[in-house]
Amino acid sequence: MWPNLFALLFKPDERFIMHRFRSTRLAMIVGVLMIALWFNYELLINSQWRFDLLIILAAIAVTKVGAMIYYHATM
Repeated sequence: MWPNLFALLFKPDERFIMHRFRSTRLAMIVGVLMIALWFNYELLINSQWRFDLLIILAAIAVTKVGAMIYYHATM
């Protein structure tokens, strides 16, 4: 019921899709920068290797590169 109600009340166009794309991309960039800064803070100030933060950064990088390769190959 909700998807049909949403479709009746709001019809997305190209501008909405591009705004959603840009906001998602900006949110990812800010998130990556925050995790990278937190990792460097823990490393430099507390002298601790936070492997959980390093794993999250690696997962984001692998996902981004994998998506870029996939979209390049399919388009």
